[in-house]
Amino acid sequence: MSVEVERKFLCNADILKTLEETGVCVGQRQFRDQYFDNPSFDLTRRDIWLRKRKECWELKCPITLNVAEEASGVQSKAAALCSRYRELTNLPEIQRRVKDVLKDIRGDRETEAGPSQEDESWLSDMNLVCFADFTTVRQSFTLEEKGVQIDLDQADFGYHVGEIEVLVPEAGDVQSALEKIERTARKLGLTEDQQVNGKMNVYLQRNHPEHYARLLREHVF
Repeated sequence: MSVEVERKFLCNADILKTLEETGVCVGQRQFRDQYFDNPSFDLTRRDIWLRKRKECWELKCPITLNVAEEASGVQSKAAALCSRYRELTNLPEIQRRVKDVLKDIRGDRETEAGPSQEDESWLSDMNLVCFADFTTVRQSFTLEEKGVQIDLDQADFGYHVGEIEVLVPEAGDVQSALEKIERTARKLGLTEDQQVNGKMNVYLQRNHPEHYARLLREHVF
């Protein structure tokens, strides 16, 4: 289990030039993302994201700042522009977590989620359906900041976005990750007030406005 700390940005010609001249391209890949929730949006309304990517399951759950981070001056600047999610990749653990969340919300009866990754009957058992399905081409770079990856994403629904990402081990130093992202953002010429939508924000706004509006009301977006 790890914590993903990430800041999104819009890539322009100057940023691309900086990456090409001073960074190292570490690869390009294409992947398909499918996101799942029930018809009441009980997961996404709580900023919980169940995703299948390249036949692997992931669950992203939000985390909050600890006292030390809240007291830090970085919180008012870099941290406010970064998302922080705990990432689960073990399927039985994902199934248990999703079932617990839905049971807590709905008081649902017990459902047994099968341990097999190939058997997806657990989705229908929990009334989970796919609400987003898109493909992304990603080009990844590193700069001299250790542990930081910069991704340039092109989604098949016509949206391009960049991400500065640090993966922190469970109980690791999130504050250090925030500072690394802030230093990298300065090297790329990003200003502190650049708020940028992620792929999911734009996808829902364009394709499922009712779902998007619900998440706005719940202050997820």
